[in-house]
Amino acid sequence: MGLTAKSTGLNAIDSGININRRGGEYVVAIAGNPNVGKSTVFNALTGMNQHTGNWPGKTVSVAQGEYTHKEQRFILVDIPGAYSLLANSAEEAAARDFICFGEPDAVVVVCDASVLERNLGLVLQVLEINSKVVVCVNLLDEAEKKHIKIDFAKLEEKLGIPVVGCTARSGAGLDKLADRIHEVCNGLHTDNIIINYPNSIENAVLSVQEVISDKIPDKLNSRWTALKLLDYNEQLYKSMCDYAGYEFSADSSVQQAVDKAISSLAEEGIKREEISEIVTSCSIRFAEKTAKECVTFEKPDYYERDRKIDKILTSKVFGVPIMIALLGVVFWLTIAGANYPSKLISSGLFWLGDRMTDGLNVLHAPEWLNGVLVLGIYRVLAWVVSVMLPPMAIFFPLFTLLEDSGYLPRIAFNLDKHFKKARACGKQSLCMCMGFGCNAAGVTGCRIIDSPRERLIAVITNSFVPCNGRFPTIIAIISMFFVGSAAGFFQSILSAVFLTAVIVFGVAVTFLMSRLLSATILKGIPSSFTLELPPYRMPQIGKVIVRSVFDRTVFVLGRACAVAAPCGLVIWLLANITVGDASLLSHCSEFLDPFARFIGLDGVILLAFILGFPANEIVVPIIIMAYMAEGSILELESLSQLKALLTDNGWTWLTALCTILFSLMHWPCSTTCLTIKKETQSLKWTLVSFLAPTVTGIAVCAVTANIGRLFV
Repeated sequence: MGLTAKSTGLNAIDSGININRRGGEYVVAIAGNPNVGKSTVFNALTGMNQHTGNWPGKTVSVAQGEYTHKEQRFILVDIPGAYSLLANSAEEAAARDFICFGEPDAVVVVCDASVLERNLGLVLQVLEINSKVVVCVNLLDEAEKKHIKIDFAKLEEKLGIPVVGCTARSGAGLDKLADRIHEVCNGLHTDNIIINYPNSIENAVLSVQEVISDKIPDKLNSRWTALKLLDYNEQLYKSMCDYAGYEFSADSSVQQAVDKAISSLAEEGIKREEISEIVTSCSIRFAEKTAKECVTFEKPDYYERDRKIDKILTSKVFGVPIMIALLGVVFWLTIAGANYPSKLISSGLFWLGDRMTDGLNVLHAPEWLNGVLVLGIYRVLAWVVSVMLPPMAIFFPLFTLLEDSGYLPRIAFNLDKHFKKARACGKQSLCMCMGFGCNAAGVTGCRIIDSPRERLIAVITNSFVPCNGRFPTIIAIISMFFVGSAAGFFQSILSAVFLTAVIVFGVAVTFLMSRLLSATILKGIPSSFTLELPPYRMPQIGKVIVRSVFDRTVFVLGRACAVAAPCGLVIWLLANITVGDASLLSHCSEFLDPFARFIGLDGVILLAFILGFPANEIVVPIIIMAYMAEGSILELESLSQLKALLTDNGWTWLTALCTILFSLMHWPCSTTCLTIKKETQSLKWTLVSFLAPTVTGIAVCAVTANIGRLFV
């Protein structure tokens, strides 16, 4: 299979999909439920390395790739995963619109071999629209492990279309799939089944079909169009009219035919809103009957293991505690594993900085140049890299392992009812999990939420979950002031426990703020969504590490460094430009000091958070620099030295606690703010997203400080 590949950020939801067809090329849509390996099939055919995740709604935009087979070129379009074409979500609307109106030459519907019955519903819906369909039964390796056998010849006979079994991850069966796609595109398979509905609906559809058959484009299925005119959906109706260039309701003959058919159904006791339910029931019965005849379970209890595990992991009693405990384990591994490499990288980078200074001195460079380049820009970058890289290199792979194993959807299931009580969407929990790595990534992930109101709630509250840039500050303060007397091993465990407690508090505040927003500026009723719990799978360790390092760690680190470098210059200038007998940094901290002390901090701490707006990682080094009255970022040899510096400058356990709370709840970083502006296309909601955590953090710190002073 010769191939070339390219990717486009085509957004089917907002602007439609425009495929640049060239002579002799065929356009093929890749459809399927989430978690069936649809994007893996797409990647394997085109050679592209598109990211695939193990939770619903991962593919929100549409990717396009190309490959050559038997000297013909094919354009593959990886449309969003969808459970049905009834458009209950933006992903389903995008999938439906491309299949209906994108004029693909063929549609490949990817199914999961271990749950074939569940996937056949989508196959039948696609067949109503397009007769050129190939069914790709993927994940045969997993079905084999569960002792499931599929009679592909009988399944092909029942459906009347080509059916191919494959394991896309290993490439098995893909050549045969390419052959079948080639055959369908060249018109070698033209017969397929038609599901018969009750006579009353069949007669109604036929009466409308006879009127519209010569008024619509050839590529718009007249039977399906008639059914959709009866089973009215405003969004789909508009898309149909736009595609056909024809307003059905403006044609009196069509309108009369529809009205007459609806009246006829009403006389037989079928309401218009019940048509969709009846049609779906017929499809379900056909899918059940077909699966029963074509699928053999050598061990009927093959899924019992997953069900037994889910009874524990998603139970009302154990689900949330296990989730919190697992979160604590991830944090413990991150904390314990990052300490030594972080110190090693820091020592190496600061040593290199000293050599850079020596080099500038040899060249007789002016002192200010060394200050700007080395003591300002380079040292800030060195601190950001040494603080961020080790924990990210541990946290992101652990997070991706949970994702690929199938556990993240269980987290969404456990938290769904809590978000419903807050009048928000359960999918927000997935965005919240992404926020642990980077709040900007969490904000982008909010695209999977269909309701604009609930999407805004998720965007505004995402910053209540601390990102990787805030973890070092929180962990360092916890280690110094709350678990410092414990032995090394127990210190890391206690740090993880305290950090988990802080995270749980942040999640609780997320629920409260979501409820407050739902009751005030974003009123509404929570929507429902379909959440499939995918089977537990053994993650592919090699791919997890590569994807975590390159797709996440390097990306986030690069973005942090890009904003930290100019910030280092500004900090150095503030620390080295004096007015009177003090630096600008000192003047600014003195100005902020009264308000900062009211909320349990001091002027230096608050100024450090303000200057840390481009990158939260530099908050602690700014505090060190200001307290030591030095003009550059410094490295302290140990946390004990840092604690001594802080206590000498008036820190108590209450100061430490308020700093942790303010680090948890304050304005999002510059990158996240820019991402919010891009996602919402609104300065208003960007400002609300900035103010919501800031006002909350100030209020919580003020209450904590004034109550705490009673005990200090």
